[in-house]
Amino acid sequence: MGMIFICISAFLYGTRYIAAAIFGSNVSSWNKEMYEAMLSYVGRGPLILSIISLTIGILCFMGPTIRRWHEQDLRKIKSNWREFDQPNDKRRVQKIKR
Repeated sequence: MGMIFICISAFLYGTRYIAAAIFGSNVSSWNKEMYEAMLSYVGRGPLILSIISLTIGILCFMGPTIRRWHEQDLRKIKSNWREFDQPNDKRRVQKIKR
């Protein structure tokens, strides 16, 4: 799933530059300023969407790893909780039984 989002991100990132080149295909002379102007006509939409898609893709890759870490920590917390929750005093046990 994460790889799909990363591929979408790469596609959107490249689409921005290809769209600017297609937009300026009728121009007889090319220079840096003209190409930057064409990029501004395309807008920041593909760039922003590619960043969002890349972030989602990375989170999809990292999600199971992070979840495993949290599950291990939760198991440790539960075992420690049971250890400290056990009654040590017989009077306390009798009070709990009543």
